[in-house]
Amino acid sequence: MRESQAGSVESCDCRITVRKQQGMTVEVKSIVYELYGDHIKNLILDTLERKNIKDIYVLCEDKGAVDFVIVSRLATALKRLENSNE
Repeated sequence: MRESQAGSVESCDCRITVRKQQGMTVEVKSIVYELYGDHIKNLILDTLERKNIKDIYVLCEDKGAVDFVIVSRLATALKRLENSNE
């Protein structure tokens, strides 16, 4: 199964891994999960909804990234996945 990644696990960044699957799964691993885990998951879900993506697995390995970094990494990983299928 093909998957794509974007980002890193350096401080203030995140690595997003995506792959196609039936249904949607979003998994968040974060050093700040207790405080922001639900927010990060909802940010990813909202982004996927805006892009009308329903069949995807997303793993976010967060090291304190701000919202625009998470959204940018997700967009890049999704684009790479799309390009790998061409």
